Amino acid sequence: MTMSKVVGKPLRRVDARAKVTGAAQYAADARVPGAAHGFLVMSTVARGRISRIDVRAAEAAPGVLAVLTHRTMPRLRTPPGEVPYFKSFVPLQDDRIHHAGQPVALVVAGTLEQAQEAATLVEVRYDSERPRAALLDALDEAYVPPDSHDEPSEYTRGDVAAGREQAEVTVDVTYTTVTQHHNPMEPSVTLAVWDGADLTVHESAQGIGFTRSTLAEALDVPPRNVRVLSPYLGGGFGGKGPVWPHTLLTAAAAREVGRPVKLVLSRAHTYSSTGHRAETHQRLALGARRDGRLTFAEHTTTEQVSRTEQSLHAANKATRLLYGIPNLRTVQRAVRLDLPTGSFMRSPEATTSHVLECALDELSCELGVDPVELRLRNDTRVDLVTGEPFGSRYLAECFRRGAELFGWDRRDPEPRSMRDEDGLVGWGVAAAAHTGGGFPGGAARVTLSEDGTALVQSGTQDIGTGTYTVMTQVSADGLGVPTDAVRFELGDTRFPGAPLSAGSATVPCTVPGVFAACATARDTVVGMAVRDPESPLHGRDPGRITVRDGRLFVTGDPGRYDTYRAVVRRHGEPVVVNSPPQDSFSGYSTGAVFAEVCVHPRLGTVRVRRVTGVFDPGTVLNHRTARSQAIGGAIWNIGFTLTEHTLIDAHAGRVVNPNLSGYLVPVNADVPRVEVEFIDKPDPTSPALNARGFGETPSTGVTAALANAVYHATGRRIRELPLTPDKLL
Repeated sequence: MTMSKVVGKPLRRVDARAKVTGAAQYAADARVPGAAHGFLVMSTVARGRISRIDVRAAEAAPGVLAVLTHRTMPRLRTPPGEVPYFKSFVPLQDDRIHHAGQPVALVVAGTLEQAQEAATLVEVRYDSERPRAALLDALDEAYVPPDSHDEPSEYTRGDVAAGREQAEVTVDVTYTTVTQHHNPMEPSVTLAVWDGADLTVHESAQGIGFTRSTLAEALDVPPRNVRVLSPYLGGGFGGKGPVWPHTLLTAAAAREVGRPVKLVLSRAHTYSSTGHRAETHQRLALGARRDGRLTFAEHTTTEQVSRTEQSLHAANKATRLLYGIPNLRTVQRAVRLDLPTGSFMRSPEATTSHVLECALDELSCELGVDPVELRLRNDTRVDLVTGEPFGSRYLAECFRRGAELFGWDRRDPEPRSMRDEDGLVGWGVAAAAHTGGGFPGGAARVTLSEDGTALVQSGTQDIGTGTYTVMTQVSADGLGVPTDAVRFELGDTRFPGAPLSAGSATVPCTVPGVFAACATARDTVVGMAVRDPESPLHGRDPGRITVRDGRLFVTGDPGRYDTYRAVVRRHGEPVVVNSPPQDSFSGYSTGAVFAEVCVHPRLGTVRVRRVTGVFDPGTVLNHRTARSQAIGGAIWNIGFTLTEHTLIDAHAGRVVNPNLSGYLVPVNADVPRVEVEFIDKPDPTSPALNARGFGETPSTGVTAALANAVYHATGRRIRELPLTPDKLL
């Protein structure tokens, strides 16, 4: 056995020095001799056909190697039907235009500047049609698509009509959320290198294994011939989870020109090339008895999809799972518009949970029941979808502890009753909740060297959340060595496979494989020691051997020991252990978020003063990185609630603010003190050392807590995000 000393501690990031010194190599940093540069030419219309495209001037420009269009781009294969994370539409395969900003040509040149200059010389004419780009103008075209991503488009339990009759108080409200974009610091990058039939791709990817299989499918090569590298990611937020067309086009272009090709999307290009959080229109009816017990809910979400795909991402999971609602119906509808394909964006469940938590606040006002108390009265220990108890669930404890930290008992419930010299003060609360995991489990490889150190490898990704660090801790505890004796490597498809870093899946789906590989390696060395006549442990019972700090000793007798270094040296070569994929886990992490805002009574400006969050992610593997995720979620959702809005010209179907000067994200001056605590109690059903997926949980709850606080401050209920000053004047 090992004696755990590291998991749970706030270990500093093991990759911190590499990042702050510039030693960390991102996809665009890879040095490949002879690499050419690609640049995309984008459609200026949103719907129609290309009637004429003239590339002669571009081809004659200095340094240009090729200008690939729908006539000259090699044909790329896509799987039949819609496959999660695979974008079934690939441009430059025909003359159809499905949205503004769709690639119509790919220029490849010796330098980036040459490619950009030549792109301006491509002349394109269109037979254009008037696009449909506004969701609210097309609600009459809404339909219920097939289930997607294991999400039911329609779900019913109990008897909604009977529940409505039992309700003594009801609210029936309509909320809308706008289109938003990911905007990671690192735009998407592909650097494709062919060596005969072998392809190496340096990619900013949240799923290197999925990227490999997608490239193999599209390019008609065996997966074993494709290697994908992504050791560092400058943010993804879901936008680098799917394999987008630019990756496939770059690889095809590199094969076509016979040289490596690097393509880095411009900031503007990301607004039409890597997905977005789709606009939604939601109607939610809630009913309760006078004592606050919910009797029914009916939640219909309508979401924008594209002409080429109909996958939905704004899942109604919170309405189905978060509270004990006995009679429930949820419906998810789609409206096809002439816009790019929507996708996962950090916590896709945030839009629907926002509406649920705001509607509960409205119901609490109608009932005259405190918002925290209303949620406590409807807490459930049972997953009403499956009928099985949750492995562990401490949402009530989160609310009680959060209320204590925040000082909720000092809140005057009357709207507009709290103010100070700066304006109207409001306090709001909401639950945070997100599913995590559910992908197939990952595998790992351990190599124990003769110097006593361990190399642990798994084909997972670190998207900035701290995977390098947490997996180092897990490996150290599995082996029974200090963390400085472990080097964890990821981001290479030559390593044992692991799932996407999306859906809060890295911990629940990759930790079991890493820990199992390390435990197997530990047991292997223990077995070698007890069989070795030269070992002080020769002949001892392996079941009584404890491993701590790299030492192997009989439990209760630490003075008689062997070491990893000595055992492996006597063995004469490194010990290599491969662990097959382990059982994965899908859990439901929850929390409670409290927020205070100050609203200027004449200007309508909203300042967030403080946010308090208490969360239940099961066992906390690293308090430092988990806290960082919670703070990041709060910052992310200040933008979601108050400023972020992708503006689309309804007549042209074009994004009019595809940059960070017009798309407003929070800056340091917008961010208040964020207080974070964890319940930190194990989930006994989780094979991931009793931890659940957590990364996206803090990106829920905050929007509703802020919106509810704004209502409390002003007495005005704004049912549209973002909450901009014009709506409060």
